[in-house]
Amino acid sequence: MIERLAERVNGDPAIVRWGREMHETFMLEVGKTQYLVTVRAGLIERVEKGPFAMRSWRFAIRASEQCWAQFWRSPPAPGWHDLFALLRRGEVKLEGDQRVLWAYLLYLKLALAALRQ
Repeated sequence: MIERLAERVNGDPAIVRWGREMHETFMLEVGKTQYLVTVRAGLIERVEKGPFAMRSWRFAIRASEQCWAQFWRSPPAPGWHDLFALLRRGEVKLEGDQRVLWAYLLYLKLALAALRQ
């Protein structure tokens, strides 16, 4: 599913616009599987599947496979619909440079929700 992230985000000009100043690589962890997502000017340049040894990233969003499965349902159940809801439930961990994550929070929320379609 994560492999389709670039296609979904890059094909939606509204999402790209929200990330137009973002030039970062972040980690998205689905259970034990790691993905490095590289964003340049709001476009997802590449999604690489791990595991990784000593690769750099600015921040990480980590959750179990069951959590992401609930989040990516269409429509998601109440309490599973948003990163903040997952954080409140204790289902997701946010690590790394939080300033970058919060600066592009809406872009990240829209990008991750794009996998629901």
